[in-house]
Amino acid sequence: MVRKNQEWPDEGELIVGTVYKVLNYGAFVKLEEYYGKEAFIHISEVSSGWVKNIRDHVRENQKIVSRVLRVNPKKGHVDASLKRIREDQRTKKIQQWKIEQKAEKFLELVAKSLDKNLDTAYDEVGYQLMDIFGDIYGAFETAADEGVESLTEEGIDQEWAEAITEVAKKNITPPEVHISGYVDIKTFVPNGVEVIIDALKQAEDNGDEEEEITVQCVGAPRYRITVKSSDYILAEKALKAASDRCIARIEESGGTGSFLRELE
Repeated sequence: MVRKNQEWPDEGELIVGTVYKVLNYGAFVKLEEYYGKEAFIHISEVSSGWVKNIRDHVRENQKIVSRVLRVNPKKGHVDASLKRIREDQRTKKIQQWKIEQKAEKFLELVAKSLDKNLDTAYDEVGYQLMDIFGDIYGAFETAADEGVESLTEEGIDQEWAEAITEVAKKNITPPEVHISGYVDIKTFVPNGVEVIIDALKQAEDNGDEEEEITVQCVGAPRYRITVKSSDYILAEKALKAASDRCIARIEESGGTGSFLRELE
């Protein structure tokens, strides 16, 4: 059960739920992000077309995404709609919910490492992480990338920050960026083949930098340089530097070279 840092959903919000009862006039749904809350979807809100049999559209134990129409906390009532959502919105919401499920498992691992349970984790740090980072997964991503200080500087308790960072670094892999460009190189010296080979090796030689650079022949005189990195800006810099090294070596021999960025 992924939890929100508010008791009730807002009107217009997309919510994930599990259908637990289907009647001829509508369906009842347990909300996955609002503990103990449920919503009702009237048959008129199931589909944009005429619904002859509601069970052709929803069934018990089905996970669904719906849009909140009305919220009445006094009556403990939420009205929702299935038909007022585009398919891309439904897909995006499910993906977001799955990510938050993963984040909750990470938080549970953190809690266990501190001999605490998930409820305590939410009360002591979970809801605070949501307020600061927008969601719990965002907090784990930040910790994995920037370390303990990224949490403590935001007021997160040191013990929790250290435990969160440890779990984050073990379970979250930084995203990989792949970018490419081309160098067209020509030289007319007698040992031109050796010069070109040396120039391409220099392009691949990134020193102590973390970016991985590879060179492939597209068809002489054109060669593709590909950079793999965890950061787009660093990847762009590495690609520019690699092409500059390659072209500089060619120009030393009296040859010519040019660079062309490959469009994404």
